[in-house]
Amino acid sequence: MMADHDQALHASRIGNVPNSAVRGRPKRTTALANGWRRWWPFYVMMAPGLMFFLVMHYLPIWEARIAFEQVRIVPPNIWVGLKHFYVLFASPVFWQVLANTLIISAMKMAFFLPVPILVALLINEVRGGRLRKFIQSAIYLPHFLSWVVIAGVFIAALSPTDGAVNNLMGMAGIAPRSFMTDTGAIRWVLVFTEIWRSAGWDSLLYLAAIIAIDQQLYDAAEIDGANRWQKIWHVTLPGIVPTIATLFILNAGMFLNADLNQVINFSNDVVRSKIDIVDTYVYRIGLQTGEYSLATAAGLFKAVLGTMMIVTAHFVSKRLTGKGVW
Repeated sequence: MMADHDQALHASRIGNVPNSAVRGRPKRTTALANGWRRWWPFYVMMAPGLMFFLVMHYLPIWEARIAFEQVRIVPPNIWVGLKHFYVLFASPVFWQVLANTLIISAMKMAFFLPVPILVALLINEVRGGRLRKFIQSAIYLPHFLSWVVIAGVFIAALSPTDGAVNNLMGMAGIAPRSFMTDTGAIRWVLVFTEIWRSAGWDSLLYLAAIIAIDQQLYDAAEIDGANRWQKIWHVTLPGIVPTIATLFILNAGMFLNADLNQVINFSNDVVRSKIDIVDTYVYRIGLQTGEYSLATAAGLFKAVLGTMMIVTAHFVSKRLTGKGVW
């Protein structure tokens, strides 16, 4: 038997017989060709998304080196080391925008994260099929609106003269308030509009996790005499803890992304000092003043800080819930 196998292997090497005569040898080329012919429509569908991530997320990693260089119109650039970071950390404006970013992001995380969970729990309790579909469509729709449209709607609704909110406040005997030019209220406007736009869409993940819970657990709880609230507390919430932990860690990584598009559309000269964030700072000094190296240094600092927060959130979640990213 071994002699026959050796002869076939030798013959395949000198070209007398096809490679398929050697038993146990994988047909890699044929398998890859068959796989490509079978799955090519899906690869084509994936191509735009892959190109987006390649161009917008991976190529900039290589270009981050200009944070350590002095950009010149005529290459090559001049290596300056940590000079731009020294300039950045010596600027009081940078520390102000960093503080604004941390405050706005902390407010969004504290008040936004529980809302999608609550929305998913409430949708799961709706028994009527048509009513449930209508509610889901209504709360998912704002996610597909741009911040330009949302800002226009809320600026009109919060107008101190003819806005719907101030009209209702006037009917209740409360003095009108200019929310869009109120430095004490503008951050809350950002938080509320973020909840209005994204809470319904983000509830999809929690709703999927709730649907995946074994129905037998609810049946067992019902046999034990549990009511709806007790089922939610003792069955539903523990069942979606892994999803909550994972999304918490991912959101921690995005902690310093206070949403550039939202801030730009809600910003004005009166409240800019309260909502000027790192992203708007990078946009301003990079694209408006042309200080590309300094802008890249600020963006790189934010990225490193975000990575540290992901790792910290992972270990905290691992310690508290036993669940993490890895």
